[in-house]
Amino acid sequence: MNIETGHKIIKNKIGLLKLSETLGNISQACKVMGFSRDSFYRFKELYEQGGEAALREISRKKPILANRVDPQVEAAVIRHAIDQPAYGQHRVANELRKQGIVVSSGGVRSIWLRHDLETFAKRLKALSAKVAQDGLILTEDQLRALEKAREEKQAHGEIETEHPGYLGSQDTYYVGNIKGVGRIYQQTFIDTYCKVALVKLYDRKHAITAADMINDRVLPFYEEQGIPLLRILTDRGSEYCGNREHHDYELYLDLENIEHTRTKVKSPQTNGICERFHQTLQNEFYANAFRRKIYHSLEELQSDVDTWIYHYNHDRTHSGKHCFGKTPMQTLKDSIPFALAKQLNQTLPTSVSVST
Repeated sequence: MNIETGHKIIKNKIGLLKLSETLGNISQACKVMGFSRDSFYRFKELYEQGGEAALREISRKKPILANRVDPQVEAAVIRHAIDQPAYGQHRVANELRKQGIVVSSGGVRSIWLRHDLETFAKRLKALSAKVAQDGLILTEDQLRALEKAREEKQAHGEIETEHPGYLGSQDTYYVGNIKGVGRIYQQTFIDTYCKVALVKLYDRKHAITAADMINDRVLPFYEEQGIPLLRILTDRGSEYCGNREHHDYELYLDLENIEHTRTKVKSPQTNGICERFHQTLQNEFYANAFRRKIYHSLEELQSDVDTWIYHYNHDRTHSGKHCFGKTPMQTLKDSIPFALAKQLNQTLPTSVSVST
């Protein structure tokens, strides 16, 4: 396939995604462009994950697994990414060659890409996760790398999460309008550290439903784990923001002593963790469920959603920066001692400065 043909194919796929937004009807867009609905959702997921490059990749041949490096070599490359996160691919290849492990710099990068370690920032995140969960003793090089990254994040105002319960992300997702049931909205909550997700369905989008989600699903979950929820990040939707004296959601957070952080104005991507989860939920559950079954009540759909959420939290491995290939619940369990230690340190008496 030549370059010009490849560009035309990609334009058609992007055109399908844009047409569906314009028409507000996926089926009609697929009919006009000559694609199936399954293809639409596949293109949508790929485009949201990797842009045009991801759409180009699906036209290429699948990789031949037999051509990959030996598993022991791959393990050595991954281990080196944690030991020396600041090293580039060329230096890693040279350092491994000194140990008798032969792999090209291109091979190092390919391994990094498969394990989401291709950038310095991602390797630092992997190192932080290993330190938090396995109690590693850091080398001087690792300490310097982490300190440098911490300073850069503070300079750019990046939101960080230190342990389970430190920061939860909440968002509203419009599921759709089902005949006989009506409009369905989903309140989503995700722990930004361990990626455990909790959802509840409602027939309206309102401050009281946003507060009910925290009261009915979120706080009981954290109480069961024995750790507190300290802060929640939301967008600036009307269900989350308002006058504290008259807004149900704001009042409830104040009552429970939970700090409320809002995304930057006109920057919904700040709460991207929920957006990415919604894509996964749509592609892996809703897109299939609505084709296989006709729902007659909100409770019936909630039951099936709960079953999938259990699978997501307990069985589905996650490649997030703190999960490190484990399931969200396993990540949570491994990190609870770390969260309790942080909580204990925060309760110890320290000098406090007050600014006006």
